[in-house]
Amino acid sequence: MKIIFTGGGSGGHLYPIIAVIRELQKSCSGKDLSIIYIGPKDAFSDAALAAEGIKIRHVVCGKIRRYFSLAAFLQNIIDVFVMIPIGVLQSFFYIFVLNPDLVYSKCGFGSYPITISAWILGVPIFLQESDVAPGLASRKVASQALEIFSSFPKTEFFNQNKLILTGNPIRETVYSGSRAEAKKTFNLSGTRPVIFVEGGSLGAQRINDKLLDALPFLLGKYEIIHLTGKRNFKDVIKESKAVIKSNEAFYHPIAYADENTIAQAYAAADLVVSRAGGGSIFEIAANKKPSVIIPLPEAAQNHQAKNAMAYAQYGAALIIEENNFTVNFFQAKINDLFEDSQKMRAMSEAAARFARPKAAKIIAEYIKSYLTKP
Repeated sequence: MKIIFTGGGSGGHLYPIIAVIRELQKSCSGKDLSIIYIGPKDAFSDAALAAEGIKIRHVVCGKIRRYFSLAAFLQNIIDVFVMIPIGVLQSFFYIFVLNPDLVYSKCGFGSYPITISAWILGVPIFLQESDVAPGLASRKVASQALEIFSSFPKTEFFNQNKLILTGNPIRETVYSGSRAEAKKTFNLSGTRPVIFVEGGSLGAQRINDKLLDALPFLLGKYEIIHLTGKRNFKDVIKESKAVIKSNEAFYHPIAYADENTIAQAYAAADLVVSRAGGGSIFEIAANKKPSVIIPLPEAAQNHQAKNAMAYAQYGAALIIEENNFTVNFFQAKINDLFEDSQKMRAMSEAAARFARPKAAKIIAEYIKSYLTKP
């Protein structure tokens, strides 16, 4: 079996691919399985895939910017008439030469040239969509897909007859942490409730800023693990030293979290504060954690707000819209939650009901069944 995987360059696109690949490798152990990843050149993705032993091929990719400015307009012209056609030609060559049995796309602009080329060459396409509201690249190729694995029960735009509800694939290690190990990893005191604040694989600048403003208050009651993102880490450290007058031992900023670190952060947390990407929501749910979700308002198709609403309907999360995300409001909501242990327990139980931790295994088995059927 030869499978081409493709997707965008962020952790939200890459980690579900890695989760499915690992399950395929386990279920096809000892059998002929060849996996190649094709996508845009990206140091983060390349390093993560290389660590999995996956062969990588790069193609040029373009994207459509849906905000207006002269620079965006000119870049769109270049991408549509130059970059995307080049990427399609490169992808066509790779797929023609590699002759895969299947193309599995996590969607995103980086996957578009590959899926279009696969369709032209008659290679079966499976899509996996993490969000309630799919992006433009997903919608453009959905009609050519054989099947679409959806994360949320109600996914917009797609033909419902093609949808297979699996949940979002997550790496098994991410929900396998332990509080004892977490205490060692972060040097936690063990005397206060723990809040884990994350902003996705790249961090979230505005969440970082609000948290820094709230630190003097929060650190009087809580212990905080803060995933800042690499590009923000030095600034956060500098600013935190300026605002924390005491209780510095209860603040644990980290620039980046590998699988083990993120697993221990979830295990330690009594509450998670996060953006509303599909990957983050399903990791939080798999760890059965109450959460405060702050959707990114600029997200394409408003997909983060829709993800958050779909999740909060289960009673698993509290949503704070970014225009309401003031320091006083944030502090008050955090306090309200920790003062209501029954609500926190109910949120944890709702997260567990929503979770689909075996999504990657289900998808892998479906792919295997399709490729090995008589």
